[in-house]
Amino acid sequence: MGRVLSKSKLIAYRQCPKRVWLEVHRPELREDSAQAQARFESGYQVGDIAQQLYDPKGKGVLLDPQQAGFESVFARTQELLGSPQPIFEAGFRTDEALALADVMLPVRKGGKLAWKMVEVKSSTSVKDYHLDDAAIQVFIARETGVALAGASVACIDSAWVYPGGGDYAGLLQETDVIGQALDREAEVRTWIADAQRVVASRAEPVVKMGKQCSAPFDCGFSAYCQGLVPATEHPISQLPGRLGNALQELIDAEDLTDLRDVPDALLNAKQLRVKEAALSGKAFFDRKSAALALQPHKLPAYFMDFETIQFAVPVWKGTRPYQQIPFQFSVHRLSRTGKLEHQSFLDLSGEDPSLGFAKTLVAACGDKGPIFAYNAGFEKSRILELATRFPRMATALKALAERVVDLLPVAREHYYHPDQEGSWSIKAVLPSLCPDLDYARLEGVQDGGMAMQAYAEAIAPTTTRERRAEIERQLIAYCALDTLALVRLWSTFSGSNLMIE
Repeated sequence: MGRVLSKSKLIAYRQCPKRVWLEVHRPELREDSAQAQARFESGYQVGDIAQQLYDPKGKGVLLDPQQAGFESVFARTQELLGSPQPIFEAGFRTDEALALADVMLPVRKGGKLAWKMVEVKSSTSVKDYHLDDAAIQVFIARETGVALAGASVACIDSAWVYPGGGDYAGLLQETDVIGQALDREAEVRTWIADAQRVVASRAEPVVKMGKQCSAPFDCGFSAYCQGLVPATEHPISQLPGRLGNALQELIDAEDLTDLRDVPDALLNAKQLRVKEAALSGKAFFDRKSAALALQPHKLPAYFMDFETIQFAVPVWKGTRPYQQIPFQFSVHRLSRTGKLEHQSFLDLSGEDPSLGFAKTLVAACGDKGPIFAYNAGFEKSRILELATRFPRMATALKALAERVVDLLPVAREHYYHPDQEGSWSIKAVLPSLCPDLDYARLEGVQDGGMAMQAYAEAIAPTTTRERRAEIERQLIAYCALDTLALVRLWSTFSGSNLMIE
């Protein structure tokens, strides 16, 4: 008999045979990204709420294999299947596979006790891999003799608005998947057999890196696999935007990896610019056109950046799942004489920061003058959302949004340095233009993801006053550097000879 593979291992096999082999034989090589960790945390939050929703009277039983052990969970599950009470994390095992069901609800079918399985997901819609997941769960449960009357996938309703008071009724919406799951039993049997053959092999599967490295999830072994690929001096992956069909076919047919092998005729103007800069080692900078693009926007000017947090399970009344809630801003004001002033907002009280953020932002940005941001659609969207939430401030907020000017198109059209490696994110553009503004020198918070994590830690009830004060200093320093960077980019692109004080 081979290994007993968990459902997660089988899903890993569905993504990539090499991934499941590494999960079993080289798990120490796995490096989960910050985004993956955030997805796990969201899953835990939604799981906790699901227990409240599916067991409002508190009569259900939660099984914990980490505390009780898997053998105990399998045995206890079989006992509980004989009584009509909800079961959370029920365990099922065959000789080749095992699974833990998020929710098992007792139902009556033909006068006898039967069960409905619910798989709870933190996403906002049912994905293809959710259907694979459910098919595996249903197959394993039925193989162990469970009288299964139904199965569904429960996802988050992104349009649902939290009414407050801990009332999460309506957060989850179910999709019936029992029919699809039953129809795929033969498929699941094949997946299990094939995955067993893969993990039984002593040799690591040879699989070329591709789309499966990031879909449907970012693979934690990508860094390891990338390390096995011979280094390419000028990788084709630097090309921005979508590759043309003819180019993609050529790359696939001839296994191309280097920009030097890519015909110029198959590249658009921006891709050709990236190729030429990479091969020459020289930056492209159309100073005149960049200055002309910014010429209509006169001083005084404001330079703005937001930090936001999003929760799968809303914590503040009037907010939606995964809504980006701004908790911090930085604004630098540059006068006609070159005087630079800074104002910021940061609310670490744990209360909804939105109204205070909106009021302070309107005051900080004055009544006129351009408001520069980078990839400004994000900031504009947050401002307009605040206008919807707070009708009394709608006029002022909408007027503010109309003044926002995006520096990203200026950079994308008129500047490129080989060190950007195909990216125009501000952290890719800044080092070549302003090497003295180094995010790596910041303490604690050095990017947006870290800012989210720091904020979540700061508002946690268990965080000490001293630690909260430390986080506050780090967040203010990080966000202020973002807008100072915008000032410097504007100065370079506009060709300003202003002595900024």
